[in-house]
Amino acid sequence: MGKIVVKKVITRKPGHLYYVDGVGNVCEAVMARGGGKRKKKAAKKKPAAKRKPAKKKRK
Repeated sequence: MGKIVVKKVITRKPGHLYYVDGVGNVCEAVMARGGGKRKKKAAKKKPAAKRKPAKKKRK
C-alpha cells in the first residue's frame, strides 16, 4: 500500500468512488451499487396456520 500524502483535499460524496488514474489525477466515479439510503425492514409476517396431517386411506 502507498502512504497518504494529503488529507481532506476533496469532499467525499456518498455513492461515489475515488481513485488516482495513471496520470496522477484524482478521479470520481459513481458506484454501480451502494451509497443509497437503506430500505426499511419489512414487517414480520404472521406464522402460517398449522395443518393437520392427511388422513390415511383405508382399504
